[in-house]
Amino acid sequence: MPQLLFNSMLLMTLMTLLIPLLFMHPPSPTTIKLATLTSTISTTMFISRGVETMTTSFTWTTTHFNWNINLLFDMYTMTFIPVALFITWAIMEFSLWYMASDPLMNKFMSHLLLFLLAMLTLITANNMLQLFVGWEAVGVMSFMLISWWKARTNATTAALQAIIYNRLGDIGLIITTAWMAMNYNNWDLHQLFAHTPTPMLPALGLILAAAGKSAQFGLHPWLPSAMEGPTPVSALLHSSTMVVAGVFLLIRFFPIIETNKLPLFICLCLGATTTAFAALCAITQNDLKKIIAFSTSSQLGLMLLTLGLAQPTLAFFHMVTHAFFKALLFLCAGSIIHALMNEQDIRKMGGLLFTLPRTTTCTTLATLALMGSPYLAGFYTKDIIIEAALMSKTNAWALLVTLLTTSLTAGYSLRLLFYVLSGHPRSTGHITMTELNPAQTQPLQRLAWGSIFSGLIIATVLLPPNQQTMTMQPTMKLTALMVTALGAIITLDLMYQVTFLTTPSPTKTHTTLSHLFFFNTLNHRATTKMSMQFAQSISLQLKDLAWYETVAPTVVKTKMALTVSKLSLYHTGAIKTHLIPLTIILACLTGLAAL
Repeated sequence: MPQLLFNSMLLMTLMTLLIPLLFMHPPSPTTIKLATLTSTISTTMFISRGVETMTTSFTWTTTHFNWNINLLFDMYTMTFIPVALFITWAIMEFSLWYMASDPLMNKFMSHLLLFLLAMLTLITANNMLQLFVGWEAVGVMSFMLISWWKARTNATTAALQAIIYNRLGDIGLIITTAWMAMNYNNWDLHQLFAHTPTPMLPALGLILAAAGKSAQFGLHPWLPSAMEGPTPVSALLHSSTMVVAGVFLLIRFFPIIETNKLPLFICLCLGATTTAFAALCAITQNDLKKIIAFSTSSQLGLMLLTLGLAQPTLAFFHMVTHAFFKALLFLCAGSIIHALMNEQDIRKMGGLLFTLPRTTTCTTLATLALMGSPYLAGFYTKDIIIEAALMSKTNAWALLVTLLTTSLTAGYSLRLLFYVLSGHPRSTGHITMTELNPAQTQPLQRLAWGSIFSGLIIATVLLPPNQQTMTMQPTMKLTALMVTALGAIITLDLMYQVTFLTTPSPTKTHTTLSHLFFFNTLNHRATTKMSMQFAQSISLQLKDLAWYETVAPTVVKTKMALTVSKLSLYHTGAIKTHLIPLTIILACLTGLAAL
């Protein structure tokens, strides 16, 4: 009976989300709210019972290669579903205020719901084909939402950039899917995990797919560019849908990855490189949304680094807590941008502490959670990740990079607060008081409560109760907090000096960081220019010249010149030389006429 009730509650959650789409009715936040409540009840039942369930809803074929629609409800799925629904509920309610002037707001809300359903399809999939459908649906919906304001060239360019980089990553997932079909003749996850050890190729394909979707180093430029979309899209994309899909893929397929040391080493090094690179880029950015976007990329790298430490559960819990304060940061950014008449440069902000008290309070709370301040959501997972890195037998380079990134996180977070909230207003335009609408403030307050208590709930409810007590020296235990405090102190001192004491002067280091290590310039401009010039050289100097010299028109001209020169030899100036060919031709024509 409890199992039947559990499945019924899950089915009710999915049907609640599908009803607005089936009846062509614009979804409302109330619909997502109801789905959130039912999913929370299901998750509570799952935690109390602790039994993993798998439901086969439909069989596509019964040949030797079985294709079934399987819904897997395990700890990862049952934890993430209410989190995704709760965050989407807040974002859709915020969109009612933020997108109120958009003539296609109902269509926009439907797209947000489809985005959520695509992610739920991915996380509940128990076979690779169903997972691939959700994987591609997430990419397509992100393309449509990033390019929502199609009249803006930057928005359409960013959407194309996102879809192209994700297609590069999808090559890895396609290779893995094809390899599984050819070697195991099955796509069900439980049966795939039974084949151990797994060769290197499918594991590397999964890492490539996750690198594209989660914007790891090398395939990262689309993530900051995606800020051209509406702010609610950025909040949903960065918290619980698009970018975390890659990390979730590796968490789901971790039994395949952990069988080889090389994939774990790649995850460790790629995650460390990404988290450091994104943090260094964020420290010099001036666009409010891009600072938050680079912080997302940095946290995604930290999750991948955690997977490299062979801690998939810890990476998942950090993904869950990160979703709350990252969605809160983006919604607060949207509130600030709306109040400053679409101004996004933090150097033109300031003094918002008294103008937007609720927004600035939530911004401060989310920023402190991002820094890993004690007893906020990020502290319960980020601090444990650093402790795991300290106690693991991995290379010291990854550990040092992680500590550097922790310090830089405190740096760009305090820099954001310093320029946006403190001081006097530096905006040249009119500041509007926009905290009168409950659709604006209530979502921020709910996400703020989530940013406070989500880590505590995970630590006390979801983690195993009988854990082995770890003994650690106080210095090692407090390393994360000390590094964070050191980064905060240095950043405050630098900001005070360049603001009040000295005139900031551009340096090569600052220019390199503000231009993202010239990665976009080299990759999107110089590399493209060089490839086009090479293609032009090949086309003009080889193909075209060969065509001219061997076929036409040079060859025709040469042969015609030789023919004319030969005929000119017969030109002697005597009339009999011309009459003899004419006589021969007339004789031949007469003979032919007689026949």
